[in-house]
Amino acid sequence: MKLNTKRTLWVGLAFMSICAFWQVYDSIVPLILKNTFNLNDSLSGVIMAMDNVLAILLLPLFGALSDRTNTRIGRRMPYILAGTACACVFAVLAPIANQVRSLALFVVAIGGCLLSMAIYRSPAVALMPDVTPKPLRSKANAVINLTGTLGGILMLAAIALLVPAGENPSYMVLYLFMIAFMVLCIALLYVKVKEPSLVVLAEEESKAMGMVDEPEKSADENAGVRMPREVRRSFLFMLASIFLWFMGYNAITTAFSKYANVHWGLQGGSFAYTLIIAQAAAVVAYIPVGILATRFGRKKTILCGVALLAIAFGSCVFFKTFGGIIFFFFILAGFGWAAINVNSFPMIVEMSRGADVGRYTGYYYTASQAAQIITPILSGAVLEYGYLLINRANPDAGYVLLFPYGAFFVALSFVTMLFVRHGDSKAEAKYGLENFDIDD
Repeated sequence: MKLNTKRTLWVGLAFMSICAFWQVYDSIVPLILKNTFNLNDSLSGVIMAMDNVLAILLLPLFGALSDRTNTRIGRRMPYILAGTACACVFAVLAPIANQVRSLALFVVAIGGCLLSMAIYRSPAVALMPDVTPKPLRSKANAVINLTGTLGGILMLAAIALLVPAGENPSYMVLYLFMIAFMVLCIALLYVKVKEPSLVVLAEEESKAMGMVDEPEKSADENAGVRMPREVRRSFLFMLASIFLWFMGYNAITTAFSKYANVHWGLQGGSFAYTLIIAQAAAVVAYIPVGILATRFGRKKTILCGVALLAIAFGSCVFFKTFGGIIFFFFILAGFGWAAINVNSFPMIVEMSRGADVGRYTGYYYTASQAAQIITPILSGAVLEYGYLLINRANPDAGYVLLFPYGAFFVALSFVTMLFVRHGDSKAEAKYGLENFDIDD
């Protein structure tokens, strides 16, 4: 049985819209907080973290709610449609708040966006395993992540082209472009993905492959079934690994626009070109790492990705000025992050039960969101007060600690990942590489 790549690409439109939003959010919000509202790095980190507090409470909730939802258009689709609509309404307020310099309006805008994204992020990600046979989920997740990365690259290009240099540039055109793109993605998803019929088709395909989830129990019935102790141990170490690599990775992505401006002197949206290189590398890597996971296992592939990411972040500390060699290390980071992203979510799903996919999707995002609550505050304090250790005469000297900070936490995730013993699908290896039909 081959992966239906065309169907997976349509499903990936939801993730593409999510990644497009977060690329703009992570790149622009820190700049607005620093340059428009003159907030220091510590306070900026607190605001970024408080946005994620709402998400950590709501992602598991909406994942579990979607498990129990039953409508004519499916379990996940109502949340995807409603969340996108709300996110677009709140997103347009952000550039307005920037122009009128209203911090209160800006906090309302980003808080509303986070609530809206929480409504549909877990259901959107859970849609892939719903409509994909179990043995093909790593390959499908590679395609899903590829579409998401393409959305991120498009937004980075928009940032580079639509954000002018200057002390207080207008971001309205950029945000309108992002909103239009999100609406287009979800409109195509709604038209092309008929969720209920695809769920039935995926179940039939799984049966044809000799793989049937345990699912036929309802979500309420499954709620009383305990995960085996050895699986739970792997599950907890997996969540710890997710937490740690997001502690490192999110610190870099959140502060990179400020870092490039302060430490390397890059102006306007020019910092985005470096991130485009990293994400382009991830696009190239997504399909191969999905195939490598099929052959060598998800865990080994993730460990290789973690090692590459730690090396890339650790190496960037040696560059005091921006140069071409930095692109090489961002390419390594792109490869590493692809290997991690493609395989970590399927490992979580593999340890879950069929009817609980939405709930375990919520746990996955809870771990990542917890890191994104802590790391903006912690890394912000490092950036602001690190000069006390580096150079007391230069208040910006602490920025040199950003990449060592990221490398440290990513390296810790390598250690916790060694203790994960479950989540490698044996069935997937059984079917071999010939079943991955990228031209379908």
